[in-house]
Amino acid sequence: MAMPAAEIERLILAAFPDARVEIKDLAGDGDHYSATVVSSAFRGKSRVQQHQMVYGALKGQMGGALHALALQTAAAPE
Repeated sequence: MAMPAAEIERLILAAFPDARVEIKDLAGDGDHYSATVVSSAFRGKSRVQQHQMVYGALKGQMGGALHALALQTAAAPE
């Protein structure tokens, strides 16, 4: 079962209300997405920590309803 891009965005924004989120469906199948997430919550965090935070926001959907997510994160400027 595929996960709509809007649901991915909703979950990320629920965890990071100030985030700028851009989701792209890479294969047109609802299973392979890229996401760019920019949030002040990422300040002082390593890239790995930032990605872990986003995966946590997806509440266990990775590998299930969401098959693949190419993730780019950055801290929002102050």
